[in-house]
Amino acid sequence: MAAPGGYDNEAPSPSPSDDDGSEIFNVRTFGAIGDGIADDTKSFKMAWDSACQSDSAINIVLVPRGFSFMVQSTIFTGPCQGGLVLKVDGTLMPPDGPESWPNNTSRRQWLVFYRINNMSLQGSGVIDGRGQNWWDLPCKPHKGPNGTTLPGPCDSPVALRFFMSSNLSVQGLRIKNSPQFHFRFDGCKSVRVDSIFITSPALSPNTDGIHIENTNDVRIYNSVISNGDDCVSIGTGCYDVDIKNITCGPSHGISIGSLGNHNSRACVSNITVRESTIKGSDNGVRIKTWQGGSGSVSKVTFSKIHMESVRNPIIIDQFYCLSKDCSNKSSAVFVSDIVYSNIKGTYDIRHPPMRFACSDSVPCTNLTLSDIELLPAQGDLFNDPFCWNAYGNLETLTIPPVSCLIEGLPQSLPGNDLSRC
Repeated sequence: MAAPGGYDNEAPSPSPSDDDGSEIFNVRTFGAIGDGIADDTKSFKMAWDSACQSDSAINIVLVPRGFSFMVQSTIFTGPCQGGLVLKVDGTLMPPDGPESWPNNTSRRQWLVFYRINNMSLQGSGVIDGRGQNWWDLPCKPHKGPNGTTLPGPCDSPVALRFFMSSNLSVQGLRIKNSPQFHFRFDGCKSVRVDSIFITSPALSPNTDGIHIENTNDVRIYNSVISNGDDCVSIGTGCYDVDIKNITCGPSHGISIGSLGNHNSRACVSNITVRESTIKGSDNGVRIKTWQGGSGSVSKVTFSKIHMESVRNPIIIDQFYCLSKDCSNKSSAVFVSDIVYSNIKGTYDIRHPPMRFACSDSVPCTNLTLSDIELLPAQGDLFNDPFCWNAYGNLETLTIPPVSCLIEGLPQSLPGNDLSRC
């Protein structure tokens, strides 16, 4: 006798794939309805668990086109026997807003992939985070009565989180309207993101496109990101990151940070952002740190970047603060060996095209600028770059001219304990 939903209590057999050594686990075979209303979570979990336990070399969990699947907050766990592909050709979405979110499930994350090695997320479909009702919560910025921001818990789910996983590939997908970050990689190694499209409204709060933290060996290529926060944000513990051919904006730009919050130690190194376009954004390439932190950001290169009407095309902000009552502190994340090369385009004249606001007590050092040409998007009045306690050199003349960098090195540098990573 078949169980409700059209499947037996035993997991159905997978279908052979066209490719040798692979098997397909269609979520519809496991009872998923795909009408956008029914809860298909159990069917997805059954398909995942069956694929994960399969001895085949490649196991494909198929989300077929022509259907919309509603799935609750879920953790998909490994390790798995073979390689695993989650192929999203249909539409995948969570419950619609906080009122529909079950009380017994996490409001901080939607789909989590935990301890997976050798996984690919791909497909021609759409992942729709249905974020509007989350963005409108009165605890979100300016969403309370008369444009206020009400206090209280304000958790909103990250759409896709990869945690303590390795050899990950995300390719060809479209993801839109996440309640919070669209992608988050925590404690991961060897991550490849290629040819994805991320979209959410320019005023959607905290909707970073891709956030990485404690993650290394990362390649983010050939993607288009438009959202209400950073296109890509790089948190502490990240190194060996290459970002290439990204079209970013409207957004808050591509950011390292924020780092050092709550007096924490942060370490970021070997970061490259190149051959990309940032347009209509609040920031271009940004390093942001809180006062009171420690650790370092070093060996960062921003090169061949085109700016279109960007408010702060080049910015280091070591006084990052989300309120008006952040106190001055004597320690800071040490920022050094930052290269800006071949950055050209236009800036919003309400802000300086270059801003190097470095810590009072821990100067930025070895900032190198070459082939910088930033023109006002409107009019012909140039804004002067701003520097504070910033040491570096110009390898070529810049437009506008930068005369505020201090040559050489400061007389004293932070002690080893402060900046060591």
